[in-house]
Amino acid sequence: QVQLVESGGGLVQAGGSLRLSCAASGRAFNIISASMGWYRQAPGKDRELVAALYSGGTTNYADSVKGRFTISKDRARNTLVLQMNNLQPEDTAVYYCKTRLGRDYWGQGTQVTVSS
Repeated sequence: QVQLVESGGGLVQAGGSLRLSCAASGRAFNIISASMGWYRQAPGKDRELVAALYSGGTTNYADSVKGRFTISKDRARNTLVLQMNNLQPEDTAVYYCKTRLGRDYWGQGTQVTVSS
């Protein structure tokens, strides 16, 4: 079992920044070796990958966030982080953290709202 708890969402003006955190726990879970990702779902749209950080250290970003978002791990805190800069109204969505340990595990999501 893996538990993921997101935090850090909120309301911000266009051009602003937010830092999302995903606290991970579970007896068999090892954040160092885990592949993890951030996804988002806007109203009326499918859930989409925002950024992924794989076990080997490589990253993958959606084209729409390249150069603005950065995914990283805080190993000391067992936390996945998404630094979001220059936020735009189209970034408004519920952001979810995901990992896989035998099966997919998702957090409950955190709302990000960007006003124009």
